Amino acid sequence: MREITYAEALNEALREEMERDDTVFIMGQDVGKFGGIFGVTKGLYEKFGQKRVRDTPLSESAIIGGAVGAAAAGGMRPVCELMLADFVGVCVDEIYNKAGKWKYMHGGTPDISIVVRAPMGAKGGGGSEHSQCPEALFMHGTGLKMLVPSTPYDAKGLLKGAIRDNDPVVFFEHKLLYVLKGQVPADDYLVPIGKAAVRKEGTDVTILAYSLMVHKAIEAALTLEEQGISAEVIDLRSLIPLDLETIFTSVAKTGRVVIAHEANKRGGMGAEISAVISEQCFKELKGPIARVAAPDVPIPFSPDLEQLYLPNAEKIITGVKLVLEK
Repeated sequence: MREITYAEALNEALREEMERDDTVFIMGQDVGKFGGIFGVTKGLYEKFGQKRVRDTPLSESAIIGGAVGAAAAGGMRPVCELMLADFVGVCVDEIYNKAGKWKYMHGGTPDISIVVRAPMGAKGGGGSEHSQCPEALFMHGTGLKMLVPSTPYDAKGLLKGAIRDNDPVVFFEHKLLYVLKGQVPADDYLVPIGKAAVRKEGTDVTILAYSLMVHKAIEAALTLEEQGISAEVIDLRSLIPLDLETIFTSVAKTGRVVIAHEANKRGGMGAEISAVISEQCFKELKGPIARVAAPDVPIPFSPDLEQLYLPNAEKIITGVKLVLEK
């Protein structure tokens, strides 16, 4: 087991899957000689050549549309890189309708085995159009899977699983996680899609989080522990499908829930998860569910205002104490 960064883990996953399967190829803006805007595809152009690491025009709809065509007509497994997750708005039709529904509208074949990698989240002064977490846009879609790894280990294992999956997968990577280091096996492994991870066990309250917010949740839980409050932290890892069994088991144990995500609150993941828990675990709940999320305003450009805008460990602690009081 060695320690590598989140970005290096993703790079390894891509290289290993391209070596394993000739139908896997990469396409996106500056993914070739430049190595991707965050360096995730570095060295792959030199190893596999321009036919398998394809630079594209600045057209997200063309990237995803081309990927759907390659999967549908050629049985290929394209891995698309969007420069920023904010730009999914340009290709929502290709992801939401073409990729997600093609197989269902054509008698169950062919498989649309594509992966859409999208760097998301605030990194410092990116402003309203370069800092968003748009995962909730796809929760209402059908035929898609959606992954949000928080560690280098999960980043590699989930990306490899996504590439091998026969359904389209939207794969969100928080920009601040690319430099995060962690233990990653050199051997081949997969992280199961649809399986959450309990990062810290607790008995008083369940904190559900994903991506960067998992680390904020753990920070909050450790502070709460010093105050005599035992918080369980669950890393969802997969948003579609959700690991309801792990969520419900934790809720039955603690009876209190806080859901944390970086995206703004209205219509976010917290709302969906809260609804599911309320429907299925109402008798186990000891009080209302709290959501810790960004306010429903555009993300400020000013770094100081951005920090005020973003959820953090302190806000999660406030949410926990709120549910414990009720």
